[in-house]
Amino acid sequence: MKQQLSGALHNWYRKALKHDRYRWLVIFGTLFYLVSPLDISPDAIPLIGWIDDGIVASLLISEISQLLTEALKKRQLFNNTIKTELETVMDTDNVKTINVEAVTVS
Repeated sequence: MKQQLSGALHNWYRKALKHDRYRWLVIFGTLFYLVSPLDISPDAIPLIGWIDDGIVASLLISEISQLLTEALKKRQLFNNTIKTELETVMDTDNVKTINVEAVTVS
């Protein structure tokens, strides 16, 4: 039961961060949770209070790094595709030439 709940929360968090509309709301909400004195386990309890903040912070960092990695891969793929298309257009070795005989008109 406990693993199902944590897995469901993790999946919800991941989907919310991937959704463009809610991404910044989730990020700022997470940051607010980290600095807020109201927690699941209060920070006044020395070790236990920091554990939930550590879990939430590591979840935020891992998900944002994954989003950035995916964005960089998409950008690299996009740049490679454009570069390949430009090389194809600029390739003059396979271009057929047409010779036209010019006639002077007087």
